[in-house]
Amino acid sequence: MGRFSPLLNRLLASDPALSRVKMGARVTLAILVSILALIGVHLAFVPLPPISYALAIVLSIEGGVAVRDRTAADQLRTRLMGCVASLFCITLAALLEDYRLVADLVFLCVILFASLARVYGPRGFAVGMFAFISYFIGAYLKPSFAELPLAALGPLFAVAFGHLIRTYLLPDDWRRDLGEALKVIQHRVSDILERLSELSVAGTMTEKDRLDLRSREERLKDVVLMADGLLPRRSEGADASEDGPLTALSVALFDIHLAAESVIVTASEALAPRSLVKAVMRGDAALANDVAEVYASQARSPQEAESVKALLWLQRASSTLTRTVDDGALRQLMNTDGASAAKGQEKPDFSWRNPLVRAAVQITIASGIAMVFGLALSRERWFWAVLTAFLVFNNTRSRGDAAIRAVQRSVGTLLGIVIGLAAATLLAGNTAATVLLASAGVFLAFYYLQVSYAVMSFFVTIVLCLVYGLIGQLTLEVLLLRVEETMIGALAGIFVAFVIFPASTRSTVELALARWYDNLGQLLDAVREGEGRYRLIELANRLDAAYRDLTVAARPLGSAWSLVTRPGPIRQTLAVFLATSYWARILARDFADAAKPADAELLRAIDEARTALDKAAARGADCFSSKRPRHAATAAAMLPASQESAALGADMVANLLNRLYPAAADGPKYQ
Repeated sequence: MGRFSPLLNRLLASDPALSRVKMGARVTLAILVSILALIGVHLAFVPLPPISYALAIVLSIEGGVAVRDRTAADQLRTRLMGCVASLFCITLAALLEDYRLVADLVFLCVILFASLARVYGPRGFAVGMFAFISYFIGAYLKPSFAELPLAALGPLFAVAFGHLIRTYLLPDDWRRDLGEALKVIQHRVSDILERLSELSVAGTMTEKDRLDLRSREERLKDVVLMADGLLPRRSEGADASEDGPLTALSVALFDIHLAAESVIVTASEALAPRSLVKAVMRGDAALANDVAEVYASQARSPQEAESVKALLWLQRASSTLTRTVDDGALRQLMNTDGASAAKGQEKPDFSWRNPLVRAAVQITIASGIAMVFGLALSRERWFWAVLTAFLVFNNTRSRGDAAIRAVQRSVGTLLGIVIGLAAATLLAGNTAATVLLASAGVFLAFYYLQVSYAVMSFFVTIVLCLVYGLIGQLTLEVLLLRVEETMIGALAGIFVAFVIFPASTRSTVELALARWYDNLGQLLDAVREGEGRYRLIELANRLDAAYRDLTVAARPLGSAWSLVTRPGPIRQTLAVFLATSYWARILARDFADAAKPADAELLRAIDEARTALDKAAARGADCFSSKRPRHAATAAAMLPASQESAALGADMVANLLNRLYPAAADGPKYQ
């Protein structure tokens, strides 16, 4: 078992709650069990048409990926609704098969309604995907009306086995996931400390080392946010009081992340001694304090002293988290009925202001264009072009995002064909090995779904090549046609994203930025009004989440065609927002720790931060194209993080916001 430990640790580091492993395993098992059940029916009772197997495969995939309800009952309800939509769509496709023009126009209507269903939230998204993919399969395989009763076994088996696997074999268990996440947090803190220990021996830190530490801090942030999101905040019986175990754990999570971030920030200026890092790694508070006391008297600069203080803070935060996790009250909390209760369903908005409505029209137009050019290329396999055009718009926010997704799908498909063709050729005639490799490909495709769309497309294409080889339809002409149809769909998606009702990347960034400014304003107001620790931590976490959304929205600004001309402003601007989020969280922490009303100094600092916020918010996303000193953010972030003064945090927020537009700044307080 020992030799597998490094691999297991690496897996847990990238997937703490094994959510990606469960996603891949659920889809793979649902497909295999559904296909085996259909084969059993085929051999024991009645021969089944190919569409039964095809529907079982694609709906097992959609059931594993698109069904996102929290409870098993809601998941079953969504699956059953999707099954009804599936049966309706394959029946419709069979009825219209002899009327090709009508069938194609109805396909576009199905695409429109499936896309509009997303307005109803996750359930609408899932049912829409069931409907679209079922009509797609029905139009592609052309079942006769007499085959429909047997074809219905595919959706029924996919729904039944998918639900059983997710509910009983590989269930969502927020208690176990939270426990695993808490363990991984300590591992990731140790990972940061080990790297700092190595750097302390070297005595220097390069830019590459700083980026490496920042990457480790991002991985810590991921699992902290995961753990915080698993807390049962609004479930019946959950304790949300200021002194309850829920608040204690939420604060401990917040504090350990902020402390680790401060250790990295201060270490960038001055490294602490290795003996202190080692003491913190061992959790030896007494030794850490002794080493810190000796070193503090020998510190050659304020930066060195701050590195020591930040490490002591991290040691205290780590010990607090351990005590909180071991607390009996927390174990009682873990026995509550469930994680966060779902929010009430908002009234669906079908107005043109809703970006989902505009996206539905875009998807339909792109699919229509792909259909026309796909038909011109092939009467039999034009559906691949429509499929690509439809999927290009999934989970995209802007035209730049859609373009990136289209390129990723095309590249993944092309590379997958190269590898898949070679694999299928080598395994020709070996059914067992082909099925085994295809199963591994399905697992890897959906394991990487949340990581990289290109990697997912790569593995899906390999699986398709293996399936074509298994049924004797693998030819170079078919594979080249798939590439061509994929390119048609991708180009149709890009064209529509940029020309038809385009959602510019800037407008998407504007919305994300407005949410970030709003969250920052709420946090500043909460401090001014003296709200409690729990509320401050919640607002600080929202601000952090808003920053993450901003980085996703701004991603296309740094895409391949922009990197040559303007990589600097994008990275520099995001660095300013990152540093501002950091200091706003310092403000929340220090004010909560002080446990007293805001004094005149803090009120003055908050007013200045509010003024700077209003000025910056009024200019929207202009900051992403304005020039500023290269180290505007990092220079400001190096001030004492351990100083017990909430006013310092507010001053730093004002200082950083003023640096977004240096020419308009009133003059920063700190240089």
